[in-house]
Amino acid sequence: MTRVLVLAFLSLLLLQACKSWGDPEPSDPAPLVDFDATLKVKQIWSTGIGDGMGKEGISMPPMFADGLIYAADYEGVLTAIGAEKGNKVWSIKTKQAFSGGPAVGDSLVVMGTLDGTVLAFDAVDGSERWSARVSSEVLAVPGISENIVVVRCIDGRVFGLDSNTGSRVWIYDSSVPLLTLRGNTNILLRGGTAFVGYADGTVAALQVADGTLMWSQSVVSPDGRTELERLADVGTQMVIVASDLIVSSYKKRVASLAADSGRLLWFKEISSFTGVQVDRTNLAVSDSGGDLWLLDRRNGSTVWKIDELTNRGLTLPAFYGDLVVVGDKEGYLHWINISDGAFVARVREGKKGFAAGPLTVGTTMYVLTTKGKLVAYRAGAAL
Repeated sequence: MTRVLVLAFLSLLLLQACKSWGDPEPSDPAPLVDFDATLKVKQIWSTGIGDGMGKEGISMPPMFADGLIYAADYEGVLTAIGAEKGNKVWSIKTKQAFSGGPAVGDSLVVMGTLDGTVLAFDAVDGSERWSARVSSEVLAVPGISENIVVVRCIDGRVFGLDSNTGSRVWIYDSSVPLLTLRGNTNILLRGGTAFVGYADGTVAALQVADGTLMWSQSVVSPDGRTELERLADVGTQMVIVASDLIVSSYKKRVASLAADSGRLLWFKEISSFTGVQVDRTNLAVSDSGGDLWLLDRRNGSTVWKIDELTNRGLTLPAFYGDLVVVGDKEGYLHWINISDGAFVARVREGKKGFAAGPLTVGTTMYVLTTKGKLVAYRAGAAL
């Protein structure tokens, strides 16, 4: 049983303590704003992916590679779907409880499980290639590079596994705080380096080949009087642009680091556990309160901020042409103009929210709901 306590549970207790009959709850989602839609959004196709994410608080984003979308559910279903038409190329049902992945590379699709198993499947036909045991739950998307599968476990250990056999090549160990958020930062690989975000607000850079620590940098200090005040988890998605590594932390920090040294370049006081998304000089981030920010990724200056989505449980944003798209916990996708932060379209897909942020591939955007529905959209000139 994991030591991790779910922040949502703590929030629920606080909500009950503050409840007042007839009044809006402090964390009720903000009412949807009215606007004149100026963008046409069309659903291209949709298909089911098992039973979705279940009640474990799991986030497993779909991944694209070689014309296919790979997606999984929490009960061990893994499916490869044609990205253009939504046809199922293959689908397998395992006896595992998937919790981290999918990762795609070296002709493999790799998944992690709640009981600490890592499984590798053939990307072409879904046949199992190997399985390996690691030390604890895998709640992050692994990374695959240079014939190594890099896997982060919830206990802080990072494993390097041989992508051909699954055998252990190296292990890097780091302690984690008693209280953390449910989930871990996805492994980010670039140029032979694996970047790993930790629950104490630090980021480590490891050599993919042997797990050697290159540098470790604290993005924010996990200080405070209580365990709850000290929550400093690095956000789920980190990005690299040129030589800059951009990360977020739940403890009110979005920061840019020099990827080769970890040197802090700039920071801004924004709390985000979903992470960051970058397109050219634009940096989009959903904060923990439900505000959506567009920053200049070169210096962190604010381009605009949208505060009409408070408490709507926003996903990681995605860029789509000259738009930013973000989902919320009620199943709405909000389409927003980059130039001025104005709402231009809104569509709804289910009522229970999304398994992860939207995925943009060319002129198509893909979203996976928590109930296991994978949907492809196109908008504007792409129709």
